Amino acid sequence: MDLGLHGRTALVAASTGGLGRAIAESLGHEGAHVVITGRRLAVAQEIAESLPSAIGVELDVTDPSSRAAAIAATEAWFGAVDILVVNGPGPRPSTTADLSTADLTAAFDQLVSPGHDFIMRTLPGMRARGWGRILAVGSSGVVAPLPNLAASNLGRSALAGYLKTLANEVAGEGVTVNLLLPGRIATDRVARLDAAQAAREGIDAAEVTRSSQSTIPVGRYGTPEEFGDAAAFLCSVRASYITGVALRCDGGLVRTH
Repeated sequence: MDLGLHGRTALVAASTGGLGRAIAESLGHEGAHVVITGRRLAVAQEIAESLPSAIGVELDVTDPSSRAAAIAATEAWFGAVDILVVNGPGPRPSTTADLSTADLTAAFDQLVSPGHDFIMRTLPGMRARGWGRILAVGSSGVVAPLPNLAASNLGRSALAGYLKTLANEVAGEGVTVNLLLPGRIATDRVARLDAAQAAREGIDAAEVTRSSQSTIPVGRYGTPEEFGDAAAFLCSVRASYITGVALRCDGGLVRTH
């Protein structure tokens, strides 16, 4: 299937590792011009060199001037942004009872404000051209809130509501807006989480992984490539009639509809 991404320009936030990198690589292999971004410029440039048409740009997602510079670099190299992938780190773990007012503000500042700024800088051009794709990386906590991640659950749910509202506003102008929700994907971060749990419980990390996999109907963790390919499809011409969706890529982990 031709996804129709050849020659499109994609800016992928926080794409020097994990899910962001997987998305960037899938888009690149489908023929898109890709901008790899992250705080580690050397890593971004190294990844870019492995793709057919890509550049690496330094980006601190939380810094407005850094976001503006990343967009300017994208436009200078490849032209206007056709595909925007919103991605970035989340707030610190906490229970709801532990949340302070500052934590609530931080959750919004980390998970909603950067995406809104990116969108406001790129959406006008998409609307003018009659084509665009906005995709955000979320969390299964949007559907089933995760324990000890109260601030993340709050901020990501706010982002989901924002994106759904936006999707309805621009659907008639050729711009789709979607949210992709990972379950347990075999990234370095998930490996570190399993190792940390193993250390707390005094057991082998492989045992933690096996136990976690047993809760997933598919029986394994997803691969970054599977997640990246799902993202590439949502960003494609083929997905023109899919918008306002929060799609789970979780092997059936979340038991709700």
